[in-house]
Parts: sequence; structure tokens; C-alpha cells
Amino acid sequence: MRMKAAQIVKPNAVLEVVERDIPEPQPGHVRIKVEACGICHSDVFTVEGLFPGIQYPRVPGHEVVGVIDKVGADVPDWKQGMRVGVGWHGGHCGHCSSCRRGDFVTCVRGLVPGIAYDGGYADYMLAPYQALAAIPDELASDDAAPLLCAGITTFNALRNSGARAGDVVAILGIGGLGHLGVQFAAKMGFKTVAIARGADKGPLAKRLGAHIYVDSTTQNAAEELNKLGGAKVILATVTDAKTMSAVAPGLAINGKLVVVGASGDPIEVPPLLLSGGRRSIVGWPSGTASDSEDTLRFSALADVRPMIETFPLEKAAEAYQRMLSGKARFRVVLRPGG
Repeated sequence: MRMKAAQIVKPNAVLEVVERDIPEPQPGHVRIKVEACGICHSDVFTVEGLFPGIQYPRVPGHEVVGVIDKVGADVPDWKQGMRVGVGWHGGHCGHCSSCRRGDFVTCVRGLVPGIAYDGGYADYMLAPYQALAAIPDELASDDAAPLLCAGITTFNALRNSGARAGDVVAILGIGGLGHLGVQFAAKMGFKTVAIARGADKGPLAKRLGAHIYVDSTTQNAAEELNKLGGAKVILATVTDAKTMSAVAPGLAINGKLVVVGASGDPIEVPPLLLSGGRRSIVGWPSGTASDSEDTLRFSALADVRPMIETFPLEKAAEAYQRMLSGKARFRVVLRPGG
């Protein structure tokens, strides 16, 4: 039997939709009939060949939701017909130093769908059972897919930040990550401040749950935060290191700048800012399959949903460019099988 898949044949090539044989699951794996797959900015690692060791052709996609179609040998608990998701963390070795401590997301041999093996830009994909997350019935597949990367990243960072209900928490940027971060922060009970560029983002920020909106083009974000006593946490979802540096002085005593936006540029802050008020700058990776399940359950419970634009698999190249343009509001989702 045959299936359609959108693949990259070499770095910086255009995504092409081809027919392939439907793969058979090896031991420890399941086959997933894909219902939705989010297009994440991190897919550039595959498309542009930025991640070492990628074997081409490769099918991108690590925000995958679908139904288990076939179960390989030696797979406990997971059954045919279950609706599941696979996120950035697509497997771990189980024996490196991190894994021996139960810190699977920092496994030195960690697997990423769409990088280490073919991902969800396809009608079917294979995944190790350790990467599977159960999808709540309350969540549509299109909505669940972006929560497996953008969602888990912001949710997990916030819930591990040390902030408590009532604390001032600022979300820097209202984009693919930030629009979810604002919702999570508000639903977690934080006094939520959204920071973005332009007055037009203000009404959207308020609809998402922000209590205060700061337009960084006309206001000094750090000063505005200090008027509130400083932020316990600033969740930096933007990819511009200079913007992160500029807002860091808005941290309260013991405040944290939690970085989830990817940038290769350095964050620059005066050392006295950190030592004088026990402030810190930390990063947070996404999370494991169990963290994905926590994210999905909380989203279903608290009515957190991504804003999405959908495309059929046949338009994968167009959908990818839409994501890359920054004009999507706010996550792009592929729908294999129409």
C-alpha cells in the first residue's frame, strides 16, 4: 500500500510531495495514521540541514496527532485505535547520564521526529512507544498538534518557573509561542503582562487573558514592569536576543528571565543586575511525553487553544513558507488525508 509524504531530499531543497510505501512498525514502535501535524519554526533544522547527522530524504514534522494504526512487537499498553500525539521529544536512549537520572528530555542521544526519523508531514509515520502521548477527547486534532511543541514549551516553562498564583508574569512576544504563553499564564493565576510590538496587539492580548498590555514601540517594557514591582518571571518567547536583554531590568528581586525563544545571539545584561537582586537567566526545553499529556489535559480543562491556519498535505511547501514568513496567526497545521 502507498501513502503521501512531504519530504526534503537535501538541505535547502523545496518540500516535495511524493508517494511512498506505508512503513511497517518494528519492535517497540507503533504506526500512526496522521490526522494533523503542526509546522514549527524548528522544522528549519531539517529543511536547511542545520542539525548534524540528518539522513535525506527526510520527512519533517514533530507536532503530530493521529490514531494508532498498527502496533509492533514488544509495545506495552498502547493499542490500535488509540488517539496519540508525538512532540519534539521523540525517544531517548535510557542509559546515558541524563536518562539514568530520569531527565529524558536532555538525553544525549535523544531522538526528534522529523530529524532522527521521518515525522508527521505524511499520511502515516512510525514512532517509538516511549514518545507517545494520549490525546484528550475534548481536544480536536488540529488544536492538539501545536500544543505538542509550542504548547508544552510554554506550559512546562511556566509551571517550573517558581512563580506562584498572583505573581507578576510577563510574556515577551505574542506569536506562535507567546499567544499560548499568555493563555497559560492567565489560567495559572498569574498577573499576566503581555509585551509585544504595536498597539494593534493590545486587544488580542486582552482577549487571550492578559491583564496588562505593554507596547514596546512606545513604552519602555522594563520600566512598565518595575511600576508593578517587577516581574517574578519574564517568559521570553521572541527570537531576538536584544529584545530579551532590554526587558531583563524589569525583573523583580529573585526574578527569572526564562528563555524559550531560539536565538544564536548573546543576551547581554549587567552582572550587577543579576547579583544585586538574585536575578537569573535560565532556559527551558520542551518536555517528555508525560509533560505533553499534562499540557494537553490542562489545555482541555482550562480551555486553552492555539490560533491556527490549516493546509492540506499537498500544499506542504506553501504552508511551510507561510510559517516562515511570520505572517501566520499563529500556528500552521497540515491535514494529511484532506
